[in-house]
Amino acid sequence: MFYYILRRLVNVVAMLFLITATTFAIFFASPIDPARYTCGKNCTPTILEGNRKALGFDQPAYVQYGKFVAGLFVGRDFPDNEMLREQYPQQIVHCPAPCLGYSTGQHRTINEMVAEAWPVSLSIAIGAFLLWMIIGVGGGIIAALNKGRWPDRTIVGAALVGFSLPTFFVGLVLLTFPAIKWGWVPIPSYVPFFDSPIDWARNLILPWITLAFFFAASYVRLTRAYMIETLSEDYIRTANAKGVSKWAVIFRHGLRAALTPIVTAAGLDLGGLLGGAIITESVFSMHGLGYLAVHSVTTMDLPTIVAMVMIVSSFVVLANMVVDIAYSFIDPRVKVA
Repeated sequence: MFYYILRRLVNVVAMLFLITATTFAIFFASPIDPARYTCGKNCTPTILEGNRKALGFDQPAYVQYGKFVAGLFVGRDFPDNEMLREQYPQQIVHCPAPCLGYSTGQHRTINEMVAEAWPVSLSIAIGAFLLWMIIGVGGGIIAALNKGRWPDRTIVGAALVGFSLPTFFVGLVLLTFPAIKWGWVPIPSYVPFFDSPIDWARNLILPWITLAFFFAASYVRLTRAYMIETLSEDYIRTANAKGVSKWAVIFRHGLRAALTPIVTAAGLDLGGLLGGAIITESVFSMHGLGYLAVHSVTTMDLPTIVAMVMIVSSFVVLANMVVDIAYSFIDPRVKVA
């Protein structure tokens, strides 16, 4: 198991380097000059060239990528130009390792921006994940146990509706009626968990429901399908014939075998959400990692774009690794070599 995890970690590091290198190559191949977005309205060729040097965009792509990788391990000082650092030592900004870069649009280190944004995205993702897993898996089990009867048809019908409605529509409806018109819950705004856990949950309940409404629908269908397939297996009939209790058959034998595809989907969905729920954060005006990613793309903030790609990729790749390891504990038929 130890060597398997070690191999997977090496693969994760290699994959992240490949992703960031590809991102650098794509943006340097584009005709857009990121330095122009920092020049302002009264931009002149002289000012543009000075900004380009200060930000390090005058250097070859491989040099900039090498500095980015080095910053992850030893940190970096900005501006990137050594001559400018000598002329204006009072303006030097130090970014400690792991340094993700310096935002050309916000004039701040990306580490600072991520530190402000990640608690928002983490809170939304974890709360929504727990909600949709409880509703989705629970609903799928109930539907499978009542196959063809009214609970099954009701749950599957509700799941179809939930899967069909766009996330932004559900979010706007929840924001308009329960929050604005009826005043049942406050209009969402992030409150740190340690400041007030109750206010933290009350302000995030609508984003949680918005995300859970969509994901729970797909998990109901997934759980129902695999539970029906699993409960028809020979070993389930054998367990029933031996007099094993109904709940032991359902949860110890049936659900455990059906969990493998569910865990796969859950790990990848959660990994993606940890990088920011873009639509949900936009609807509720919550400045998480999703908002930061969209803003960096619209302003062509190359360092922030690369950092966000790396963050999201890290979550997805690590989630995939955790899912692979979890297989050996969930399903005894899976052996880790």
